[in-house]
Amino acid sequence: MKNLVRNFCIIAHVDHGKSTLADRMLQLTGTISDRDMTEQVLDTMDLEREKGVTIKASAVRMNFDAADGKAYEFNLIDTPGHVDFNYEVSRALEACEGALLVVDAAQGIEAQTLANLYLALEANLVIIPVINKIDLPSAQTEEVSDDIHNLLGTPKDQIIQISAKQGTNIQQVLQAIVDFIPPPKGDDAEPLEALIFDSHYDAYKGVVAYVRVFNGSITRDDQLLMMSTKVKATPVEIGIFAPNMTPVKNLTSGEVGYIATGLKTVSECRVGDTITYANNGVEKPLPGYKHAKPMVFAGVYPTDGEDYADLRDALEKLQLNDASLEYQPETSEALNFGFRVGFLGLFHMDIIQERLEREYDMDVVFTAPSVEYEIKLNNGEMITISSPAQLPDENEIDQILEPWMDLTIFTPTDYYGVVMELVTKKRGIFISQEYPSPNRVQIEFEIPLSELIIDFFDQLKSGTRGYASMDYQFIEYRTEKLVKLEILVNGESVDALTAIVHKEDAYHKGQALVSRLKELIPRQMFTIPVQAYAQGRVISRANVKALRKDVLSKCYGGDITRKKKLLEKQKKGKRRMKMVGNVEIPQEAFMAILRLDQTK
Repeated sequence: MKNLVRNFCIIAHVDHGKSTLADRMLQLTGTISDRDMTEQVLDTMDLEREKGVTIKASAVRMNFDAADGKAYEFNLIDTPGHVDFNYEVSRALEACEGALLVVDAAQGIEAQTLANLYLALEANLVIIPVINKIDLPSAQTEEVSDDIHNLLGTPKDQIIQISAKQGTNIQQVLQAIVDFIPPPKGDDAEPLEALIFDSHYDAYKGVVAYVRVFNGSITRDDQLLMMSTKVKATPVEIGIFAPNMTPVKNLTSGEVGYIATGLKTVSECRVGDTITYANNGVEKPLPGYKHAKPMVFAGVYPTDGEDYADLRDALEKLQLNDASLEYQPETSEALNFGFRVGFLGLFHMDIIQERLEREYDMDVVFTAPSVEYEIKLNNGEMITISSPAQLPDENEIDQILEPWMDLTIFTPTDYYGVVMELVTKKRGIFISQEYPSPNRVQIEFEIPLSELIIDFFDQLKSGTRGYASMDYQFIEYRTEKLVKLEILVNGESVDALTAIVHKEDAYHKGQALVSRLKELIPRQMFTIPVQAYAQGRVISRANVKALRKDVLSKCYGGDITRKKKLLEKQKKGKRRMKMVGNVEIPQEAFMAILRLDQTK
């Protein structure tokens, strides 16, 4: 009975109570007994619970007895809650007919809420606005209600006010899903057309694809085809999430469930792809599929060289569950053997770093993140580089193109000047502004990604006391005046500290980095020169002073020539030591590049 099915998702900013609302719904519909209840049931990773943000999408089926006496089947698709996972969110939204828009009564509408709301409107979803956390002393329910009314035009008496933590008015939300969200369309007799909105790897069942069936039906005997990768598979198991994986005989149009494909890597079964029959399937895939492309790159090295094989195994296992993670081996003179790893964004990089340390007990060094540049050579050839150390010689380069982003910042009007100053300092270009409510402003900028990935978010949060939020999307590659900034320690270039910077910033950044390294590099028995080198010349230099032994302590007088002789002997010894001396660079030095703005 398709008219009794409702497919919906919850969209919200980080920490606005999306997972807590899902918990209350699961309890009220009896999907999970009170005995099995834990906080944030759908957030299975410890990291998700600690950071208050959903990292991995999940789905769950609930049965709800509505006011009209009928039993409805609800499929809740829980979406990731961070800007780095924007593409995954868009695919999850495509699998639904409606969305609950959850807004925190204390914090109001934020950038992520708006970004996901626009994605939902593009997907033609029915939006049900919900104000959460009305029990907080700092709740501004009336003001937030006005903001939502101005934004969506929803009558204020139709905006549901809840407290997910205390369970207030949750029944009202469930009834609104029945009343406002339309049932799915689709025809079981048509060829199969199913959208993969997420997947994970299971050691026994292979890749498990989370799917929404639009047309046709799936049984265990069907041979299936992933349309973009052209991979064929016969299901090991098909089933639904209730909330654990529960096998069923078939999935029909309009339903949400999973297909255990038996495939060995997630890259064969990508998010956004369409599954159809291997024979007599549909000719065209569902629109909107794209290959999730890493935007931020960093070197990952084991602290102890012997752990290299363990690090490779850990990355391999992480990649099984995360097709957007890309890595390849690289070597560094300073850090030996490691990997160049591509991430969707800085938050994604943070998550991978934490998972390596916690789940695989790895002790790793992450170099400063960089972005992918396109280089046009004098001979007309175009090459792509993801590490500053790969930049060709200046004489061979015609143009350097860097990725630019469309940046939206949502802030209280009090911090307008702070935001403007920060973005201008980071080479941002002001585009437009809007006032969705009297005391809030939404400002649009264009900014280079390389400026965004290094502590921009931290500075935005501290400058606006945590009230501003941001969202960004890739626009295009643009030609910029960029140069390679190298750091020489004791006359040798340290590849892990090399950066690509704007020509106008090279001197200041070089100077700041040299001053920072002077403090971080431990003193040796000889003087260590630290130099910043760009455009064929040294632009800044500082010396790490030598540790000195007082060789004159035994001279209680006597001729000056005796003292000179001892000092000369010491000088020769230091010169010889410097030729064979090896300077150990501490790990903090590789992260110094991240904290440059704090040293100015």
